[in-house]
Amino acid sequence: MKLAEKVTFGGSGLDRAAHMRGDPARIAEAMEHPQAAAVVMWRGKPLVLGPDLDRLALIPMDHPVLIEDRGGNGNGSVFLGVAAEGAPLFACDISDWEPEALDAAALGMFLDPSEQVHPDLPDASVFAELRRIMTRLSPVDAELAATAKAILGWHGSHRFCARCGAESLVSHAGWQRTCPACRSHHFPRTDPVVIMLITYGNSVLMGRSPGWPKGMYSLLAGFVEPGETLEAAVRREVFEEAGIRVGAVTYLASQPWPFPASLMFGCAGAALDRQILIDPTEIEEAIWVSRDEMMTAFAGDHPFLKPARRGAIAHFLLQNWLADRLD
Repeated sequence: MKLAEKVTFGGSGLDRAAHMRGDPARIAEAMEHPQAAAVVMWRGKPLVLGPDLDRLALIPMDHPVLIEDRGGNGNGSVFLGVAAEGAPLFACDISDWEPEALDAAALGMFLDPSEQVHPDLPDASVFAELRRIMTRLSPVDAELAATAKAILGWHGSHRFCARCGAESLVSHAGWQRTCPACRSHHFPRTDPVVIMLITYGNSVLMGRSPGWPKGMYSLLAGFVEPGETLEAAVRREVFEEAGIRVGAVTYLASQPWPFPASLMFGCAGAALDRQILIDPTEIEEAIWVSRDEMMTAFAGDHPFLKPARRGAIAHFLLQNWLADRLD
C-alpha cells in the first residue's frame, strides 16, 4: 500500500538513538544537555499546548516539577531519542500528582473530554486524552506521544518480575527492566492485533462492540495468538466474530496503537460468503455496508452509521478503500 505510513502514529523518522540506551554516562550527559526536554505524561495523557491542543508541551529536563517527580512512581525517565536539531528527548511520568477537583467520571468515559492543568507547568498547557487530539498533532509529536504513552504504561503495569515476583528496576534508559533478585531481563511489550477490511463484492464488513457510542461501527479486529500468522489470525477472528469464511488475505499497513500497547496490522480479506452469524460474547453486531452507504456515512449523512474514528487505522483503511487506493 503506497500510502501505508500516512496513518496516524505512522512514524516521523525520529532518531531513537538506541545505541545510547546501554550507556548510563551518555544518558546522564544527555539529560544535562541545555536543550534536553521531556514529553510529560499524566495517567496516559500528554501535556499539550495551543488553542487547538495541537502541540506537545516539551518541558526542560531541569524543570522543578520533573526534578521533584522524576522516579516518584517507579518509572523514572525514558530516553526517547534525539530531535532533528540535536536535542535529547525524554518521557517523564508525573501520574502521582493529584489535581484539584478531579472528575473521576470523565476519566472513565469512552473518550475522556476532561483536561488537567498543573499549577507549576507553563501557562496554557493541559493534559488531554491522546485519542481526542491525535489527529491534530504533527507526525513528530504524534510519534513522541504514542511512544511515551506506551513505554510509560508498560513500566506502570510491569513493575514486578514475571519470573520470581520481586520488584524490578528500570534499566537501559527506560527500555528494559532488570530483576535484582533473579537477574531476569524484561522488555517493553507490544501486542500484535489484526484489523481487517473484509469485502464481498462492493460491500465491507463492519461490527460494533458492546458499550460503544450509538452508531459507532468499525472494522473487525483481534489479537494474534502465539504460533499464528497474520493471515491465519484474520481468518480465525472473522469466523469467530461473524461466522464468515475468508479466502485471500493481504497486508496493507500498520499502526502503533498505544491504548495501551498494540501494533495494529491492517489487512484486506475476501469473504467467501455474506451470511453473518455473530458470537455475542465477541461483538454486539456485524453488518455489510455498501460503498455508497459508507460514502454517505463519511459525509455525515447516514441515518445511523457513523464512520470509524478519525486517526484510527480503520478510518484510514476505509478512506483508502473508498478512494480505490489500497494498491
